[in-house]
Amino acid sequence: MLLNTGKLAGYTIFITGASRGIGKAIALKAARDGANVVIAAKTADPHPKLPGTIYTAAAEIEAAGGKALPCIVDVRDEKQINEAVEQAVEKFGGIDILVNNASAINLTGTLETPMKKVDLMLGINLRGTYLTSKLCIPHLLKSKNPHILNLSPPLNLNPIWFKNHTAYTMAKYGMSMCVLGMAEEFRGSIAVNALWPKTAIQTAAMDMLGGSGIGKQCRKVEIMADAAYAIFKQPTSFTGQFVIDENILRKEGIKDFDVYAVEPGHPLLPDFFLDLQPEDLARQMEEHGATPAFKSRQASADSATTEPVSDMFNIIRGLLSPDIVKTTQGVYRFDLSGDHAGVWYIDLKNDAGSAGSGEPPVKADVFMTLDSSDFIKMFGGKLKPTMAFMSGKLKIKGDMGLAMKLEKMMAMMKSKL
Repeated sequence: MLLNTGKLAGYTIFITGASRGIGKAIALKAARDGANVVIAAKTADPHPKLPGTIYTAAAEIEAAGGKALPCIVDVRDEKQINEAVEQAVEKFGGIDILVNNASAINLTGTLETPMKKVDLMLGINLRGTYLTSKLCIPHLLKSKNPHILNLSPPLNLNPIWFKNHTAYTMAKYGMSMCVLGMAEEFRGSIAVNALWPKTAIQTAAMDMLGGSGIGKQCRKVEIMADAAYAIFKQPTSFTGQFVIDENILRKEGIKDFDVYAVEPGHPLLPDFFLDLQPEDLARQMEEHGATPAFKSRQASADSATTEPVSDMFNIIRGLLSPDIVKTTQGVYRFDLSGDHAGVWYIDLKNDAGSAGSGEPPVKADVFMTLDSSDFIKMFGGKLKPTMAFMSGKLKIKGDMGLAMKLEKMMAMMKSKL
C-alpha cells in the first residue's frame, strides 16, 4: 500500500459524501498526514441500512491524527454548501483540496427510471459537483497547491455505456465534463482531475447493487484512497487527467495489488465505463455466485427486440394504468425458452406499472416459465393460463391467485390484436 509522507499535514480537504465508503477512506488517508477534513454529507443520524454518520466519521478522522469538521450538507442545496465552505474557512483558514465524491446511482433504462430518480442523479452528481466546485474555487485559488478531484469516469462514448442506464451515464459524465472544462479554465492555477477504479470497489452501494457474493470480487476502498493521495502529491500542472486507480499506483511503485483485494487471488470485476460490456460483467458476477442488479435488461432479449415477444410487450406497456395496478398488485417474471428466449417482467404493483426485458425492478411475486411461442399465444388470447398450466406448458412458482389475475390483461390484449 502507498505510504503516507506527511505531505498533506495542515492541508484542508473538503470532501462531499465523506461519512462512509470511498469518501471516508480518502479522509482517513489524509488524516494520517495530519490534514484538516471537512465532512460534507447528509447523514447526521444513523441510517437503518447504511453504516456511519458525519459524526462517527469525524471521530475516526481525529483518531487517525487529523482534525475534522462535520457539516450537514445536501450538495443540491446551495445554502448548505455555502455555509459549510464558510465554516471550513473560518475554522481552518482556507480550503486546499476539494473531493467531489457524493454520487447517486440508479441502473435502469429510460422507461423504467422515474423522473425523481433522474432529477436525483443529475442533482447530486452533476449539479452538486458543479456547485460545490464553484463555491470552493475562490478559496482554492488562494492555496499553494490546490486540487479538485472528481470521482468520475473517463469520457467513453461507446453506446454500450448509455443504452442500459442513460440517465446514470449522463449524470456521471456530467462530473467528468466538469473536469474537462474546469481543468482548462483554471490551468496553471488549480489542478482538476478525475479518479475512477479499474475494478469494482466494495462499498455499501456495491453490496446493494451486486447482491450476494459480490464482495469477494471487489477491491477495498483503500486503493482509491491511496490513488487520491498520489494525485494530491502532484503539482498543479498535473491537470485534466482521467486517472485509473491501479495505473497511478503502479507509477508510484506499487506492485502487490492483492493487499487491496477483499479476497486475494479471487477474480475481480472490472468497473463500468472501461469497455468491458455490462453483459460480460454480469456473466462474470454470476460465475462467482453473485446476482447483479445491473445486468443488462436488454441483453437477455437482444435477439428478440424486433420479434413477437418484444412486440407483445409494446402492447402490454400501452395497456398499463393505475387501475390495473390497483386491482392486480403483483409483479411477474417470465423465463422464456424457445426461438425468442429471454427474461421479461410485468410490474402491476408499483406506480402506474411497468414492463420490459430483464429482471423486474423489484422482487417478483410470480415466476412463470414457458416457451416463447406459448407466451405469445397466451397473451394473444389463444391459450388460457389455466390450460397451459394443466398441460405442463406453463410452470408457475409463487402466488397462484396472482398468476390467474393476468387473464384480465390477456383479455384486454386480445381486443388490441
